[in-house]
Amino acid sequence: MSNGYFISFEGVDGSGKSTQISKLKEYLEASGYEVVLSREPGGTDIGEQIRSVILDPNNQGMTAVTEALLYAASRAQHVHDVIAPAVEAGKVVICDRFVDSSIAYQQYGRKLGECVRIINGYAIDGCMPDLTFLLKVKPDVGGTRIGSREKDRIELEDKSFHEAVYQGYESLQEEFSERIVGIDAARSVDEIFAEIKEYMDRLLKE
Repeated sequence: MSNGYFISFEGVDGSGKSTQISKLKEYLEASGYEVVLSREPGGTDIGEQIRSVILDPNNQGMTAVTEALLYAASRAQHVHDVIAPAVEAGKVVICDRFVDSSIAYQQYGRKLGECVRIINGYAIDGCMPDLTFLLKVKPDVGGTRIGSREKDRIELEDKSFHEAVYQGYESLQEEFSERIVGIDAARSVDEIFAEIKEYMDRLLKE
């Protein structure tokens, strides 16, 4: 998968991923690139059906292992149907969450350990982002940004869960420092994007 680029955005809920993804898409298209936006869980018809099951607040009885397997199943379909073909065709794929989310939320948040990486190894089939932007805000700040809108099953988890997820992201940034760029997302939208643009330009020039 060397013809195009695969970019992922990560962060706790309320970190501002959607806003920055939209700005990056606009910037890249203005620069002449064909951009594919996608998200996880989801991104395909099958994946969106899986998403509705995972995030449904009525599914409180879902076990941690079931959750992890459903995320991986959605991802496997997503890689096969969308990500790999688009990158092979020379497009830039920008994805709202990818495998780092599973490690942060299921390995660290759910305390499932290394099995999360093992099952997702099959799901991604060697497909990894060229660059990952980790938008960093503390969970309490992200929660405030979400405000009063209806929360999904994951967003409804308690404070300790979201703090464990945040620590998971911190560990991932340290482990994969050559790929994951930590961005201070407590700043203004324009300040955040200026830094993202700088890293993106560097990747495209290389």
